[in-house]
Amino acid sequence: MKLYKLSFVMHEPSEDTEGKFMAEIHALPGCRAWGDTAAEALENLQSVAAGFIESYRDRGDQLPPDVEAASLETSNATITSEVLIVV
Repeated sequence: MKLYKLSFVMHEPSEDTEGKFMAEIHALPGCRAWGDTAAEALENLQSVAAGFIESYRDRGDQLPPDVEAASLETSNATITSEVLIVV
């Protein structure tokens, strides 16, 4: 199994996002998800990104280099995460 640590951008609700939060992963072109809350948009984005990566694999296509570079092989290791703090 591989773990992908991918950066994403969260957009505040606006006319462009039809009043919803929108999250996107620039390393996966077109990978976007919306939600009524930032948490919902992020949860949806995780599902969409997994689908993108599975689609690449199913078609035998190479992942974008930035995505492949962000992958880690996992076994029974503890999975850690990162948090971004803006002050």
